[in-house]
Amino acid sequence: MTYFLEYTIPAASDDAEFEFPHDEINSGTTVPLTQTGAEVVHTTELPARTGIIGATVPEAKLEAEQLISHSRAAEASLYFDPSNSLQPGVGTLVATFSEGQGWRGA
Repeated sequence: MTYFLEYTIPAASDDAEFEFPHDEINSGTTVPLTQTGAEVVHTTELPARTGIIGATVPEAKLEAEQLISHSRAAEASLYFDPSNSLQPGVGTLVATFSEGQGWRGA
């Protein structure tokens, strides 16, 4: 079964932000910011949706906790999604995770 974990990655510190070029003409290419004339997008957080492999919900939760513990995320949502979509919110919400409180739901 395929599960997906959705979470938000905050920048490294309160005054930090992520910067990346936004170029609709050359989408899909990565170019250092110093080498592009494209508009630069600034954001303090990035959304993420990552595939989690697990045969059961407890296995998926365990795998998801490993990922969360190695990130700066404080909250996450676990979805069961047999369509393997990378779109946010797709699938059935199985459980939510909050740092310090653990899992809620299923």
